[in-house]
Amino acid sequence: MDARVSELFGSTSGHGSGGSQGPASNHRPGNGSGVASKKAGAKNRKARARFPRNFKPSNNTPYLPPEAEEGNIEYKLKLVNPTQNRFEHLATQMKWRLQEGRGEAVYQIGVEDNGMLVGLSEEDMRASLKTLHRLAEKVGADIAVLREREVDYDADVPRKIAEVLIRKVPDDQQFLDLRVAVLGNVDSGKSTLLGVLTQGELDNGRGRARLNLFRHLHEIQTGRTSSISFEILGFNSKGEVVNYSESRTAEEICESASKMITFIDLAGHHKYLKTTIFGLTSYCPDFAMLVVSANTGIAGTTREHLGIAMALKVPIFIVISKVDLCTRATVERTLRQLERVLKQPGCNKVPMVVSSTDDAVTAAQQFAQSPNITPIFTLSSVTGESLDMLKVFFNIIPPLSNSKEQEELMQQLTEFQVDEIYTVPEVGTVVGGTLYSGICREGDHLVVGPTELGQFHKLTVGSIQRNRSACRVLRAGQAATLALGNFDRSLLRKGMVMVSPEMDPTICWMFEAEIVLLFHAKTFHKGFQVTVHIGNVRQTATVEAVYGKEELRTGEKAVVLFKFIKHPEYLKVGAKVLFREGVTKGIGHVTNLQAISHHHHHFQGQDEKA
Repeated sequence: MDARVSELFGSTSGHGSGGSQGPASNHRPGNGSGVASKKAGAKNRKARARFPRNFKPSNNTPYLPPEAEEGNIEYKLKLVNPTQNRFEHLATQMKWRLQEGRGEAVYQIGVEDNGMLVGLSEEDMRASLKTLHRLAEKVGADIAVLREREVDYDADVPRKIAEVLIRKVPDDQQFLDLRVAVLGNVDSGKSTLLGVLTQGELDNGRGRARLNLFRHLHEIQTGRTSSISFEILGFNSKGEVVNYSESRTAEEICESASKMITFIDLAGHHKYLKTTIFGLTSYCPDFAMLVVSANTGIAGTTREHLGIAMALKVPIFIVISKVDLCTRATVERTLRQLERVLKQPGCNKVPMVVSSTDDAVTAAQQFAQSPNITPIFTLSSVTGESLDMLKVFFNIIPPLSNSKEQEELMQQLTEFQVDEIYTVPEVGTVVGGTLYSGICREGDHLVVGPTELGQFHKLTVGSIQRNRSACRVLRAGQAATLALGNFDRSLLRKGMVMVSPEMDPTICWMFEAEIVLLFHAKTFHKGFQVTVHIGNVRQTATVEAVYGKEELRTGEKAVVLFKFIKHPEYLKVGAKVLFREGVTKGIGHVTNLQAISHHHHHFQGQDEKA
């Protein structure tokens, strides 16, 4: 990726990252200092990441960033024999923290509210943890100590601070849900790593672990993923891994897990790039995991995948796999190479190498707080080296969007994006996809479209399944499959939306987008045809006009008018656009829609098919 292109990625990933820093946005009066101190905390944090590995963090000024009102992290100096009244108050506070973290909270014991690491003696610590256990029982949550460490002031008695993860699945849903897209060059070991994580047995070095993931015969023969497959890894409320190792079925995993991580295994091969882009734009992953093979380093599509993930503003962390195949020096070389790429002005990320479980805990929390920190894991799917650190990381990592954003989305009208369509014997037509906004229940009446003519058809939602187990209510941001009964499959295609009838969806043939041309062999001008990806929409469009310029060259920005070739689509202003054609690639966002108004969409029943 040449310098100009990386600068471009910079220009797209620069703005917009500010808003996602969770607890930093204190809107409360009287807490004005919160924001500034948070930033100072981030500076400390960056400084700490540069120290050599044997360095004890406690010698660094013994401070954490001050506690924020919002967010799911709570500091407690000690909890020894609280009175009944105080106990009730603490329980309420724990509920609030859990709600903020959508069912997860982290308690730092032995830390004052201003962030000073005071530490507790052994017995105080024991008593405090006991109180915490009682609190968690009262709230119905489970508790797991993440780590304890000693704080050494020149005191005779060693004093400790402890970090505790508290997890409670919200009453109205079965489990917490995170989606992780898995990226990386072909043969970097993505499917094998997922096989090892989700099946719980190590690889034999010749790809045995990944056979369970493949969906097509040609994938088994070549060992390459071409389709998008979903894998699940569960954690129970004590933080233990729940996977297929005890020969469980997916339903059993869903029942015993309180946190589910759905891996979206994307194709690494260049030939399947469109599938990869579709996976990243339509499945809205919370995080992306970029797998790099230690012996080949950054090769093939690795840079492209990194670029696409950054253009779509998906926070990314890196796994260097296959360390059993090469020497320490080779692994180090790959690490250096990655750090160089990540520190380029375009990427602007702070690499953080994880070399102990303690690091993994820190990485998970900082990664969630500041999107520019990039944790790097080195592991082997064959020997199982350092796999546990990755599991610890997955166990702690909190959902990115906080509860408020999700609640706002849930109050809007229902909108479900259709990504996959199946016919299941004895069930009928089934669609898979993501609920973008609103709430969806069994028996809801929705309309689906747009068809080739720009119309919408009525339908009724039958049963709903999430991660292969039944689910009564679907909330914004969750992926699921919906059964539609005897609805005619030929009326459906990928890229459609199912919305509530009162939404009056805007559909269009033509739309304007402000784009940046990332790479182009010749010039880009009117009449050019490209494949456009916008969310779950994927269709060929022609360039109808380039405003203010005759033609575009690599690295130039412009507003362009596109027109779809086959059928109108449902779009939103502000949606991210990726387009490609051969070697041409570009990114941008929708600025304006030319809605169709000449025939107001009539909703068609099943009987009078278009």
